[in-house]
Parts: sequence; C-alpha cells; structure tokens
Amino acid sequence: MFRPEEMVKIELISINRYKDRLLTYLHEEGVVEIRELDVEIAQKDVPNEFYRKATSYSIGISRLVEFLETYREEKKSGIKEFFFPPMKSKRKYKYKSIEDLVKDVERFLENIEPQIKQVESRISSINTEIERIKNNMAVLELLSALNIDISYLRPTEKIEIIVGFVDRDKYSQLIEELTKTLEGKVAYVSKELKARYLVVFAILKGDYERANPILAKYAFERIEVPEGKGTPREVMREYQHQLAEKEKELTKAEKEAKELARKYYDDVVFYQELMENERDKANILNNLVRTNMTFAMLGWLPRKDVPRVVEGIKRITEGKVYINIKEPTKEELEEVPIKLKNPKFIAPFEMLTEMFGVPKYNEIDPTPILAFTYSFFFGFMLTDFMYGLLIGTVAALLVKGHKRLKDGTWKFANILLWSAFFTMLMGIFFGSYFGNALDLAGFHVWRKLDAMRDALIVLEIALAIGIFHLFIGYTLGFIVKLKNRQIKEAVLEQLSWMLIILGVILFALSMVGIGNAEVAKVVFGAGFVLFAVSEFQSDLPIPMKLLMTISDFFGFVGNWLSYARLMALALATSGIAMVVNIIVQMIWGLRIGPVPLGIAVGLVVFIGGQIFSTAINALGAFVHALRLHYVEFFGTFYSGEGKRFEPFKSRREVSELEI
Repeated sequence: MFRPEEMVKIELISINRYKDRLLTYLHEEGVVEIRELDVEIAQKDVPNEFYRKATSYSIGISRLVEFLETYREEKKSGIKEFFFPPMKSKRKYKYKSIEDLVKDVERFLENIEPQIKQVESRISSINTEIERIKNNMAVLELLSALNIDISYLRPTEKIEIIVGFVDRDKYSQLIEELTKTLEGKVAYVSKELKARYLVVFAILKGDYERANPILAKYAFERIEVPEGKGTPREVMREYQHQLAEKEKELTKAEKEAKELARKYYDDVVFYQELMENERDKANILNNLVRTNMTFAMLGWLPRKDVPRVVEGIKRITEGKVYINIKEPTKEELEEVPIKLKNPKFIAPFEMLTEMFGVPKYNEIDPTPILAFTYSFFFGFMLTDFMYGLLIGTVAALLVKGHKRLKDGTWKFANILLWSAFFTMLMGIFFGSYFGNALDLAGFHVWRKLDAMRDALIVLEIALAIGIFHLFIGYTLGFIVKLKNRQIKEAVLEQLSWMLIILGVILFALSMVGIGNAEVAKVVFGAGFVLFAVSEFQSDLPIPMKLLMTISDFFGFVGNWLSYARLMALALATSGIAMVVNIIVQMIWGLRIGPVPLGIAVGLVVFIGGQIFSTAINALGAFVHALRLHYVEFFGTFYSGEGKRFEPFKSRREVSELEI
C-alpha cells in the first residue's frame, strides 16, 4: 500500500529448441513484461514459418467468425444477464508445439472453411443480384413517368440515346444550348418531377462529342436504362418476379449459413483464440535476440513471482538456462514498469488512478487516499440516504454477478458500493431521504445540518475539507521529494504551501478563539517567503517573475475555492429532489369524481423524478469528485508519468492451454 509492487529485472539465455515452449509458458503465466533486448553480437529474432502461418490464420479465421456470428442464433440477453452474466465454458487444448498447433488448425480449416466460404460467396452473390434488381426497379419507377417502351431508350447504330435528370432552373438553358450547338439535330421528351426534369435525348452518334460537354456543363445526371422490352410497368413486373426468386434463394442460403453457425461457430471461435494468442507470441519475438544455437530475453516481473517463474523456466528448459535476477538501478527507475499493489477492498479504485496515470517507481501510489476521499466526496455531493441505497443495491448486485469475471464492471461496481455507503452516511447527516419527502409526509427527521437552509455552513465545511485535502497532497509531495533526496524542491515547492495552508488554518482557528493570530501570520509569512523564493528561481525577467508569483498564488486560491463544488452539488441534489416532491404534493390531491387520479399520477412522477434525480446527480458527483482529485489534489504532488506494467499475457475466454 502507498508503494507500487516491487519489480525486478530478469535476464535469461537458453537453447533455441526451448524457445517456443518457454514463450508459451510465460504467455500463460502472464507475469513478465518482455522488453526489447539489444545485443551487438546477436541478431534480432524473427517469427518462423509456423508463427507467420498462425498470424495469417488468425486473420482468416476472424473473417469466418464474423460471417458465422451474423447467422448464429441470438442468445437471450436482458437485465438478468447484465447483472449476472453467464460464464463461458473453456475447452482444453494440449499444447505440444507451434508446429503441431498450426497443423491441427489446418486440418480443422480443411474441413469447414470451404463449406463456409461457399455459402458466404453464394449469399454475397445473391445480395449483389438483389441490389442490382432493386436499382433497376427504382430506375423503371422513374421512367414510368414517360410511359415509353424502354427498348426505345437504348442506342442504335446511328442514334445515341441519353437518359437522365437536370435541375429545373437549368432545363431551358440546356435545351436551348444543345439545340443551337447541334443545329437543331436533336429530339427529346421530358417530364417534370418535383425540382428536376427527366429528359430523354436522341442525337446522331457523330454529334455525341459536341453534346457531351454541354450536358456536363449543366450537371446532367445520367441513368442506366435496364434491360427488357415493353413499358416500364411491364418490365417492372418481370423484375419483381426475379426479385422474389432471388429472395427465395437468399432465404435458403441463409438457412444453410445458420446451420453452419450452429455446428461450427464455437469451434471456429476456439481456434481463433488459439491463433490470436500465437500471433501475440509472434509479435513479441522481435524483442528477443538469438544466435544459431541460443536466444536471450529481458523482462520485468514482480518480486513475489520470481520463485515460481524461475522454477517454471527451469522445468521447461530442463535446467539448460542462465537466469539473472537484478534489482533496478537508479538510472533505470524511469523504465521500471508499474504494477499497483493495494488491499482487496482498495484495489478496485486502482482503475481511477490508472485513468490518470500510474506513479513512477519512486513515487507514492495515491490509491489508498483516493479510495477514501473519492467515496467521501461522492457521498457529500449526492448527500441523500435513499439515493445511496438505490445506487448501493444496484452496485451490490453487479459486484455479486461479476465477481467471477473480475472485469471493469466489477471494479466500477465496487467503487459505487463504497460511494453509496458514504452517500447514505451523508444522507443521515443532512436528514435527506428523497430530499424532503419525509418532512412533507409529516415525519420528524433528525438532521445535523440542512443543505438548503444551512448553505453557508456547508460551504465552510466544503472549504475546510478542501484545504485539508490540499495539505495532504503537499505533505505527500514533501515526503516523496525528501525520500528522493530532492531537498531544495521539497522545501521550496512543497513545504512552502504546507506552511501557507497551516497559516490559513491557524488564522481561521484564531477567529473562533483557538490559538493566536500572530502565530498564524508568522507561519503564513514563512510559507509565502519560501514560495516567493521558489518563483524567483526561474530565468524570467523580474516583472514576469512578479506576475508569475501573483498568478501561481491565486491559482492555489482558485484550486481551494474549487472545493466549493462539494456544497454546490449537495444543494443541487436537495433542490432537484425538493422540486420533484413539490410537484407531487401539488398533484397528489387531484381527483376526477371519485377517482383519486392524483395518487396514481403522483406516484409515477415521484418514482420517475427521483430516479432521474438519482441518475443525473450521481453522474455529477462521479465527474466532479474525479475532477477534484485529478486537477486539484494530484496537482500538488503526483505526476502519473510512470509506465504501466503490461505483462506478456494470454487472453483466454473459451480456451485453456495445457503445456
């Protein structure tokens, strides 16, 4: 806690014949981040023939999966599946070598790939034909306005027939210029259709080159005349018959595709996952180096996993391996991958820290503090017991349902669960149960403060929380810089603000009779002097130094005042809930004769309004609580510029490898 997982560097050299199995072992363990190794006396490793095939098959099988997924039977999905998603069953595969795996995949594809591609090709061809028929029918629908035998609309040996559209405002000019240019040797028929004219031109073939630029000038939009004889309506009936036949063929082909999906989808997905994991292994080979007989690898892994991984490597290589475990040097601290380490109840909040950025190896992990303060801020801003109960109930169901998956939803639900707990506590403190609903119902509700009536006191509490939060941040920064022997930075950049904040706190206490205002002034003054000294360390001109000093100081004041949003969102929550309650109160007594319509409508408005209020205010609390940490709190001490630990790890949803 407060420190990332201890990491060590691992260097190993072994014989080439163990490389595939060793990579597979490390891939399945998923605890080593393999880094690029650069050795002058060795060459970069490259994927062999079978790894290249695995990459190719991965792409090809993905296409098969995409096709079959379109036609597989939809599995039931609803609220129950959202809260309690079913676990996918895993199928075991006995891994011997990449060569054997690729051969197994080839045997599998040899059987099913032709069947799938044949049906896919047939469906694609039928769909293309259906699209062509529909396009022709659309053209015939347009041509039906002229009621001309469409065989007359095709060119002859000496006559060129041009069919198309022109905008209404260009029609007269087009006819006039075309007639003039072709010296009257043009015939045409036209029909006005809304803002355009449908026109059929008949010209001599020898005049086509002169007519074409004029048609282009007036943006004449040509259409292709479909094959057939008779009027457009007569030809359209033939196309409708063709369309019906093609749709029957499509239905039959899709039925075959559904049957293939039922038989082979799970198998194809299984082999797709196997190939995708082999592709990952192929991609990592560029980080290794090799000679004719040996290969070398460099990586990072958590210290706690070293004994297990070393034992596994020796077992895979039958002891024919050189392994060197090294502590990170001072020069390597920037390169050490970061894996956060926190107790189970705090670990879900690592997601919020990682969204901003992980700490450097020599920095403090802020997750334990963030876990408490984020949940508290969320509760302070939402500040309603019933809202917290609603959110907590949903979160608890998600935690239970996603416990086996340990996915992002499970982590987020855990965060919401803690936030809901603090929301309920703050709801009791402010006596808020769906706002003032219980008060309006005639119940006596205990409360320490009323967010609406005691807004100024709530603001004072919010600012007190804010300055304490900032003080914690600067203190953490001071500790980190001292530990990293950055004494000057610790004193000027962190201690200065700590003293300024202490001065403000002591002065506030002196105003209520606790402490001495003179001591507060001395502490504040000492902090301000250190702050000013730090500002004047830059190479800027003196006027700019003065401006930067003023700007940075009021920047701190702005950050502090930003915590007023705690009060603002608490008021917003109470205000929206109160408005809903007042509306319900106004319509509650509405009756139509003996029918108490107001009760039914009031219940709908109350439930819908309070759910809306819960959702909109919870969203606001989530965003603003996060902002107070990312901008104000982290800005005091935390860079988030570490490199996240990205282990070489397999992704297994439907497959399980036995090595």
